[in-house]
Amino acid sequence: MLGKLFHLTVDAILISLCLAGIKRSTGLSPALAKLRNKDLRQLASTYLEMGEWAMDFAVVFMGRSSAFERRR
Repeated sequence: MLGKLFHLTVDAILISLCLAGIKRSTGLSPALAKLRNKDLRQLASTYLEMGEWAMDFAVVFMGRSSAFERRR
C-alpha cells in the first residue's frame, strides 16, 4: 500500500513538473479561474506551484552537475 502511494505521489509530481515545463516554454497554463470552487482552485494552484519548485530544483541540480552543460 505504501509503495503504491509513493508511486502515485511521484507520478503526480512528474505531471506537475511537465505542466511547469510547458508553462515556461510556451506560456500556456491551466485556466484555474474557470474552477468555481475556491478551495479546489487553491489546491490546483498549490499543485502547479509544486511543479514549478520541482522544475527549479532540477535545473539547479543539473546546473551544478558536471554531467550537464549549458548550450545557448
